[in-house]
Amino acid sequence: MATRLLLIADTHIPGRARAVPDAVLAAADAADLIVHAGDWVSTGVLDELEQHGEVVGVWGNNDGDDLRARLPEVARRSIEGVRLAVVHETGPATGREKRMDAAYPDDDVLVFGHSHIPWDTTTPRGLRLLNPGSPTDRRRQPHKTFVTLTIDAGDLRDVDLVVV
Repeated sequence: MATRLLLIADTHIPGRARAVPDAVLAAADAADLIVHAGDWVSTGVLDELEQHGEVVGVWGNNDGDDLRARLPEVARRSIEGVRLAVVHETGPATGREKRMDAAYPDDDVLVFGHSHIPWDTTTPRGLRLLNPGSPTDRRRQPHKTFVTLTIDAGDLRDVDLVVV
């Protein structure tokens, strides 16, 4: 049975937006699992997303003690035979693939945030690195974004960068 995921990060609410965008909430309703890679800023974002589905999330560098009490620094979940890890920060883009291969040797997919820059690469070992960007703060990017994907029998399918 296929599992649909919504990947988001860096919502920074209320600093960068007043609320979770409607497009994100619609994608959350369509997903089987919501994955948030940190920098929520407000526990209200976590509470709201939990009203739309199951959430796997981590805290980011802008998250306070309230979120850190509820979320881990690194989260892991096995989905349809795919070993998924979630973390907020992976360091500079230069050398990221090699560092992540060493840091996450037992995982198949690593979802991360922090930069607000969408990222989709595969390391030499085969670890898929996915950063959904930010649905509320595009920074120097042309658009605000998030990612949807499907995991089915060990395969990632339909990995789509969605423009908000």
